Amino acid sequence: MNYGKQETERKIKSANSKARKYTTKVFLAFFKSLFILCLFGSIVAASVVLGMVKGIIDNAPDVDISTIVPNEYATTVYDSAGNVTETLVTAGSNREEATFDELPKNLVNAFVSYEDSRFWEHNGIDLRSIMRAVKGVLTGDSTAGGGSTITQQLIKNSVFGGGMEKSFGERLERKLQEWFLAIKLDGVMSKEQIITNYLNTINLGNNTLGVKVAAKRYFNKDVSELTLSECAVLAGITQNPSKYNPISGQKGNSDKQKVILQYMHDQGYITKEEEDQALADDVYSRIQNVDTVTKETASPYSYFTDELVEEVITAMKNQLGYTDTQAHNMLYSGGLSIYTTQDPAIQTIVDEEINNPQNYTAARYSIEYRLSVTHKDGTTTHYSEENVKRYHKEMGDNGYDGLYNSEEEAEADVQGYKNYQLKEGDTILGESLHKTLQPQASFVIMDQKTGEVKAINGGRGQKLASLTLNRASNTYRQPGSTFKILTAFSPALDTCGATLGTVYYDSVYTIGNKTFSNWYSSGYQGYSSIRDGIVYSMNIVAVRCLVETVKPQLGVEYARNFGITSLTDTDYNPALALGGITRGVSNLELTGAFATIANGGVYTKPIFFTKILDHDGKVLIDNTPETHRVLKDSTAFLLTDAMAASMESSRKFSSSGPSSTSPAAKIPGMSAAGKSGTTSANNDIWFVGYTPYYTAGIWAGCDDNQKLTKQNGGASFHKAIWRKIMTRVHEGKPDPGFPVPDSIETAQICRKSGKLAVSGVCTEDPRGNAVYTEYFAKGTVPTDVCNNHVRATVCSVSHQLPTPYCPERTTAVFMVLPNGETGQTDDSKYAMPGYCTIHSANSMIIPPSSYPYEDETAPQQYAPGYVPQNPGNTKPIYPWQDY
Repeated sequence: MNYGKQETERKIKSANSKARKYTTKVFLAFFKSLFILCLFGSIVAASVVLGMVKGIIDNAPDVDISTIVPNEYATTVYDSAGNVTETLVTAGSNREEATFDELPKNLVNAFVSYEDSRFWEHNGIDLRSIMRAVKGVLTGDSTAGGGSTITQQLIKNSVFGGGMEKSFGERLERKLQEWFLAIKLDGVMSKEQIITNYLNTINLGNNTLGVKVAAKRYFNKDVSELTLSECAVLAGITQNPSKYNPISGQKGNSDKQKVILQYMHDQGYITKEEEDQALADDVYSRIQNVDTVTKETASPYSYFTDELVEEVITAMKNQLGYTDTQAHNMLYSGGLSIYTTQDPAIQTIVDEEINNPQNYTAARYSIEYRLSVTHKDGTTTHYSEENVKRYHKEMGDNGYDGLYNSEEEAEADVQGYKNYQLKEGDTILGESLHKTLQPQASFVIMDQKTGEVKAINGGRGQKLASLTLNRASNTYRQPGSTFKILTAFSPALDTCGATLGTVYYDSVYTIGNKTFSNWYSSGYQGYSSIRDGIVYSMNIVAVRCLVETVKPQLGVEYARNFGITSLTDTDYNPALALGGITRGVSNLELTGAFATIANGGVYTKPIFFTKILDHDGKVLIDNTPETHRVLKDSTAFLLTDAMAASMESSRKFSSSGPSSTSPAAKIPGMSAAGKSGTTSANNDIWFVGYTPYYTAGIWAGCDDNQKLTKQNGGASFHKAIWRKIMTRVHEGKPDPGFPVPDSIETAQICRKSGKLAVSGVCTEDPRGNAVYTEYFAKGTVPTDVCNNHVRATVCSVSHQLPTPYCPERTTAVFMVLPNGETGQTDDSKYAMPGYCTIHSANSMIIPPSSYPYEDETAPQQYAPGYVPQNPGNTKPIYPWQDY
């Protein structure tokens, strides 16, 4: 390294050079600009973040104390006659409210010490806990604890539905709003109110809501009587009710109890002596699983009220912007007056007939079984009726279908399974057995003009609880042939230019690997109209109509316009015409769809209430139903007329055709129209129909999809029940009929072509007169004449096409079959025959004029057996073509 004078001077000179100074200035300017840009970017980013936070907070829902705190005002439900039908007091069948004075100090302190130790000091949020929780997330320390205060948890449960967000962004937005609202709530509500409301709303396992019910559930005592050890047990459940409840999660709960008692001692709530006494208490030997009884379980809601609850909560969420919890609290404690559409007289009739044992030929029972067992090794196993099914399979009982002939038989079988399953050292934690009558049924009846549901029944047999399975509205079953009307025939008539007379060829029909068949055994029918497809429920006519005329995409669109919400993207296929859909439909929606036809083509969404008044008598919701036009009034009438014919006794125009499908549902003295539906395996049976007054739908089947064999009740009892209900409902009412709208005209057509009839031909069909008068939407009467019937000259003896040797001839009417159709149908029996097989050249001498070839050089007479060569003109002569 050179440290000499010259080198030093060179460095000084270089440092003072202009180039170096210029370079330094450039770098300084660059870094200065970069700093300014970074500062500006930080300011902009901070502004954006602050703006976003402000926007999130501004969009936070208002904290309405009335939607968080039950205000002890009961909600009253009225039917359409003004009678009080229900008083809604508590949310669900398993919640009771405790006051602060009822809560033991040890219970409050147990929750506060463990959940929010600075609860009595902070203003709704605890910054220290938040920072500790953030640090835990950053460091991966799972023991750091959470940052939510009890006030925040009450907000989360009451305003944000428990905080079920899926994405980080949604969770962050909810958390910011939760902080804001917690501070706001802390300013308007006392700490005592907050902790009371929190303890009344938390989930404490085993479908137990609130500490008052939990005290009864686990210790069979009032909450005010809980001991210190028992209080710590309840406080240990909250973090994970399914994992830490003291019945099935005893070990985990015990560990939590020890921690909570330590926290209470450390925070000065209890002495060391009290902690030790609580730990020494064998509290878990007293743990029970007591059925808590409230007003609701003692007197269950009707199926109508069950559905009403869902409809009201949905309406408050959609129209008032409430969360689930806010709507729930308002419904059960907001002092509302709800005016329903229920007709008490009609509801009574429906309930009586659905539950009348004489309307069923079977009374079998299915089971819902639960068994929880702790084994000798400490593990716990839960068993159900599915395990009972596997048990029968293991025993080689392949005939077991899950149904029993009596309740006693079901109980004996379950006992046999339990004896098989339990081993020495096993302890039963809990066991329940519920038996349900089978086959089941549901019924819906509504006013098609207003959309008002007049009565609903969701199941046969005694209703044991509120808000249970409602087969009329909450179960989805395959609709069978009822769907032909909605997805195939409605769009064909309404949009695609078809008429009731439009024909499709009923024969072997295969699409891909699927070959479709009809429900009856009388064989394929050949040319059959849309009217035939409705009256006789012809599957192939419906499928060909959907595939060849409508297309599945349009069929799905129409079904959705009819109010069917359960269709999926997998339902765009030919089976749609026969109700072969992924999810099935509910009785309520299917009845609403047919009410559209009954209402002249205008869909009116079914409603269960007309208005809701708040506690002060002001209108909270005026429930005007949604409406939209689905069909032209002419289409609705055409479908009605054909479905009315299906309820009259008739047989298809055929040598051996099927009978009409629904005479069993005919109402004496009242016009009615409807459509039956039966799935291919007889799992589900339907009838949906209407009169000038009401539309009603009935479903029947077994809950677990067992076939409706003779032993299980058969597949036809539902139509008689529909008839009995509707007959009673319409007693004393005049029959106005189904008026013909101005958009309809009539014409005489041939039922084998759907075209104008040819006199002397269509009238002479071998099976009878094929001409009838049909209804048409104006402008759709066909202009072409029938070309499926043909009159031909035939041999009088053989009734086949004549040869030159047939001595006598006559004429007859035959069917012209579609090109390529070779299958046997009722029409193919009457297709154009071959040449006469009776008369031949060996039987007579014929003049040249009768010979089947023109030949000017042919001799005047031929000997028997002579075969002319036809050396000239080869144009054939067909004497039978004289038609």
